Amino acid sequence: MNPAASRLIRFNKPYGVLSQFQPEGRWRGLKEFIDLPGVYAAGRLDADSEGLLLLTNDGPLQARIADPRFKMPKTYWVQVEGVPDEAALHALRQGVQLNDGLTRPAQARLLPEDPQLWSRTPPIRVRQSIPTSWLELIISEGRNRQVRRMTAAVGCPTLRLIRMAIGPYSLQDLAPGVWVDEALR
Repeated sequence: MNPAASRLIRFNKPYGVLSQFQPEGRWRGLKEFIDLPGVYAAGRLDADSEGLLLLTNDGPLQARIADPRFKMPKTYWVQVEGVPDEAALHALRQGVQLNDGLTRPAQARLLPEDPQLWSRTPPIRVRQSIPTSWLELIISEGRNRQVRRMTAAVGCPTLRLIRMAIGPYSLQDLAPGVWVDEALR
């Protein structure tokens, strides 16, 4: 492939959109937002998760982004039910036992304040008697629904999940449903 023709799309995937071009059931597809021939998602982001999705027409780049062997870190902001204590954060940092094995250690911290983000449609469910808090989790693997399963394993179920970065690529100030084509050499 001619390197000048390589594309890398940064897209802020809204809630309810699949990481595929075709819609399925109640979920919308990427084609509703990105109508570019020849680009494909580099990895996945579940329909009920939001945030950074990278798309490219460059096969080797797609592999470097998506393949866990390359251990490209993925940064998530996670709104959870409850407030994780130091033991829960320590468990996330050490690796959490899931039904498919022990996760790699994650970087985990409680965000000092609620981030200023776009509203989600539909909004998350809130229970008046249980507080919520926000975590930043950085993982270097990509098991199915891994972040959600990790937070549940430490007693703090995920309410909202937003991927903020993949390696050097970040969401920056992209609004939901907006994409930008990065210049690749």
